[in-house]
Amino acid sequence: MKWSPFIMPFSLLAHLVIINVFLHLLNPEFYSNILAIIGFNLAWILSALCLNFYVVERKERFRTKFNKFLRHYLLFCLAYFSVFAFLKLELVIEYQVFTLVFLLLILTFYRWFFFSVRRLYRLEGGNYQNVVIVGNDKNMGIIRKVFDEPDFGYRYKGFFHNKSSDNKDYLGNVESCYDFILKNNIDEIYCIVSQLSNEQLNRLISFADNNLKHLKLIPDNKEIFTRSMNVELFGTVPVLNLRKSPLEKNYAKYGKRIFDVLFSIFVIVFILSWLIPLVFILMKIESKGPLFFKQLRHGYNKKPFWCYKFRSMAVNKLANERMCSRNDPRVTKLGRILRKTSIDELPQFINVLKGEMSVVGPRPHMETHTLEYAGTVDKYLVRHFTKPGITGLAQIKGYRGEISCKSDIINRTRFDIFYLEKWTPLMDFKIIYQTIYNAVLGDEKAF
Repeated sequence: MKWSPFIMPFSLLAHLVIINVFLHLLNPEFYSNILAIIGFNLAWILSALCLNFYVVERKERFRTKFNKFLRHYLLFCLAYFSVFAFLKLELVIEYQVFTLVFLLLILTFYRWFFFSVRRLYRLEGGNYQNVVIVGNDKNMGIIRKVFDEPDFGYRYKGFFHNKSSDNKDYLGNVESCYDFILKNNIDEIYCIVSQLSNEQLNRLISFADNNLKHLKLIPDNKEIFTRSMNVELFGTVPVLNLRKSPLEKNYAKYGKRIFDVLFSIFVIVFILSWLIPLVFILMKIESKGPLFFKQLRHGYNKKPFWCYKFRSMAVNKLANERMCSRNDPRVTKLGRILRKTSIDELPQFINVLKGEMSVVGPRPHMETHTLEYAGTVDKYLVRHFTKPGITGLAQIKGYRGEISCKSDIINRTRFDIFYLEKWTPLMDFKIIYQTIYNAVLGDEKAF
């Protein structure tokens, strides 16, 4: 499963290689024009982003959504001819139609090859999801047929039901599912809601959110809804996904990552390149200790990573246990300036460039606090469904820094979940603008 996140980027790279190689072979005269090369590649990438092309569902096969592939190729063809018009290249329409038809055949062959390789990969045990069903009714047989398709990559472990059963897949009553899910690394829970009481259903929803598990509901009329719910079909059975975030869409994942890389490179080259030696000199004059303070924090899917900051405190044993508080004696004179202006956070752009963080997202917490809040704050772990950020919606809404009472972390979590459910590119730009604005004018919670 560790290679799964690279499948779609590899496929994009493969498409671009195929397009460039065959266009170069068939139109070598255009490949002396760098603008034409850029134009052809942008035509494919932008067409893919517009149609969310590189989001492939687990149940998708070569023939599934083939019309989506054709729509993408048609849009690419229109953009392809637009490049000719924009750059005023000589166009022989019959030959270019032949070129595009030939390229379509090659890309169709690659699509068949891709799904064939993915099928073999899953048959060998890669890219799988451990799943269980909670409940049992006539719909379970249809869902089981989907789980039993080996190339879909599901590992069905069994089902839980309030009534005992002689079925070999029966794992126990509903109350016993929680321990089983945690002990057996279950990734997705499919719940037949007609078999559960409202109390059991709400408990299962809270359990999934608080333990970073994907819960999908096979609905009835119990009216359980969230802002981020969406529906997918398993055969003829509708299944509700409670945590479908816009951040999972293709344009969000790749667009956000491209922005993160460009923005972090800009900050590292034009700000950190001169700021690091300046802070180093000033820090050495005032106090002993390293330039950077690094701390283990939880990131995407609760994966720990080293988060970097300029050291703003004297070296102390409580650094990984206690947050900075107002008038904290551990903070140095230089550290107060760094913290007040949020300059101490700038080394985290290194984390952004490494892919451990994003410019905008829920703020990462130290490991001890994550373990504490996961057990005391409802749905706290939902914020780990995306990369942590240098700044976030909760921070510009007044919930940054020290957590002095439980309402602080509860409201911070609510804003983080709202960000996951309602993300837009415009929201990110507004958060960045407000963060810079607050840093320039000063934030009363920056200390």
